[in-house]
Amino acid sequence: MRTIAFLVRRSLRQHALSTAVTAGAAALACGLVLSVFSVTAQARDAFVRDPGFDAVLGAKGSELQLVLNSVFHLETSPGNIPWSLYEEFREDPRVALAIPYAVGDNYRGFRIVGTTPEIFEVEYAKGRRYGIAVAEGQRLGRFFQAGNREAVLGSRVAEATGLKVNDAFHPTHGADAEGHVHEDEYTVTGILAPTNTPADRVVWIPIEGIFHMEGHVLRGSGEEHDPEPDEEIAQEHKEVSAVMLRLKGEAAGFALKIKARESGVATLAWPIANVMQDLFDKLFWFVRILEIVAYLVVAVSMAGILASLYNTMNERRREFAILRALGARKGTVFASVVSEAAAIAAAGALLGYLVHALVVAAAAHTLRTETGVVLDPFAYHPVLWAAPLGILALGALAGLLPATKAYRTDVAANLAPTS
Repeated sequence: MRTIAFLVRRSLRQHALSTAVTAGAAALACGLVLSVFSVTAQARDAFVRDPGFDAVLGAKGSELQLVLNSVFHLETSPGNIPWSLYEEFREDPRVALAIPYAVGDNYRGFRIVGTTPEIFEVEYAKGRRYGIAVAEGQRLGRFFQAGNREAVLGSRVAEATGLKVNDAFHPTHGADAEGHVHEDEYTVTGILAPTNTPADRVVWIPIEGIFHMEGHVLRGSGEEHDPEPDEEIAQEHKEVSAVMLRLKGEAAGFALKIKARESGVATLAWPIANVMQDLFDKLFWFVRILEIVAYLVVAVSMAGILASLYNTMNERRREFAILRALGARKGTVFASVVSEAAAIAAAGALLGYLVHALVVAAAAHTLRTETGVVLDPFAYHPVLWAAPLGILALGALAGLLPATKAYRTDVAANLAPTS
């Protein structure tokens, strides 16, 4: 074993450049395999996990658009439904909880959502509720009184905008950060603790604040109604963008889905996890292509190890002949070349973790910026140990051909004088 280790170290030093290049190719291959499987698995889990609600009620249209708009705050709103429909579902005995959302404004690109105080009592993950810091001398209840111009920021909003408790800001109409700036001024009364969910990218305000905001027109009754600043708006004029629902059992979901369809103006996206699962199932081909590309890079890198070692066999024939003449067995020569290939692959596999960390860090930054969802570069996945072991095995396999060539070295012919 000492002899084999010595031969491997000596060869790697003598061919440092080719060793570095082939190890780098192996690192890229290993890193890509790790990243493709790890990122896709985490992304799927992040978007398919329980968001704290069972269903979303919204305007008639695509269930996927409704979920992306209401749960992940990514899509544009498909439209509004009357306040009366929200109340009808809220009072339905099959509904455990109904929280209305009203959207249509932003602050520096971050969505503003008008809602009710129950949102802060929801478990956004099992056993986890929103933690909120309220300004000194104020209570959370004040935040939701009609007419109060107060807001609670998601952690990502506060981080990106620099807003702090007691700071003031003016909302911008629509989803475009360059749109019309409203005259209404809102004061930050609290900042959510990080949740690693889309809620981190939301500015939460009282739903009455949305209704009374300058320039907003309500059409809940079918006719336009422009409320006065201090007006108590009749419920017939109100409308909501979506209603987040918790249901009492699976049977309730089927019944309420039919009820929403029969209303003629609404869609019930239920269950939310299934809607997102369908999206990932439709994108299966794209994930498969990424996996195939990663496998091809692995094949190319292994071919690189084979070519690198094979091309050095001719110049190393005399070296092998001398070793044989000094008593080294054919098996020792064979094992040294296979071990050299495995060592290059092992170095690449270890460096692959660095490539994986860089790729996941870049993906995590992009995903957090765009959706609020956070990836964990150190999250466990079986590929984290399977891929490096596979690279190591393939590297050793790639060394078999050059090792066979070294094994067959003719001692007498290669010890003959060269001049």
